[in-house]
Amino acid sequence: MMTKKIILASQSPRRSEILKKAKYDFVSFPTHVSEIPDKNLNTDQQIIDIASRKAKYCAQVFTSETPDHGLKPIDISRDLILAADTMVCNLDQILGKPESLQMAYDFLKSLSGKTHEVKTAVYLIDLANLEETSLIETTGVTFKTLTDNDIWDYIKTGEPMDRAGAYAIQGLGGKFVSGFVGDYDNVVGLPLHAIEKVFKIKGWTFKRLD
Repeated sequence: MMTKKIILASQSPRRSEILKKAKYDFVSFPTHVSEIPDKNLNTDQQIIDIASRKAKYCAQVFTSETPDHGLKPIDISRDLILAADTMVCNLDQILGKPESLQMAYDFLKSLSGKTHEVKTAVYLIDLANLEETSLIETTGVTFKTLTDNDIWDYIKTGEPMDRAGAYAIQGLGGKFVSGFVGDYDNVVGLPLHAIEKVFKIKGWTFKRLD
């Protein structure tokens, strides 16, 4: 059976690390698309829509007659594009990456002492036949009650500024988490267990590294 290679439509070091730990053979490719949510869609649809933009941008580059991706030759007869988008949802509010220190504070203050949802949408495109598949995974995360000093000391580390919801569960922000229900890797940014279920259903096999 022909094995596939993953093209990760992302430069996220967190997503790359999850695939590396699982020993998948993959390459990362940056995507340049708008990540502004479409307000005409519900929350799940918004996240899937953004992930689809990343995947389709990547597919367009790799399937063009003169691909300009700067990578080693890609065998489009067997490779799979994997894109993802993660958002933190607190009640009816979607918390993306904070645009300022004050926004990071506001996000963390709103999460203090509460349970919120972390949603990651995954969009897959099989380059063999351009078949598209999507999924969304949700994890509930509960925060401890945070003081203003807790929040500002954390913001001073710089970690919140490139993270959805202004925290990283796998980093210093993990100290704020009192518990979670669901997939931990989903909070980090890539729900590998859910993705591998799709791989199995599709009958896809992948090259693994030793």
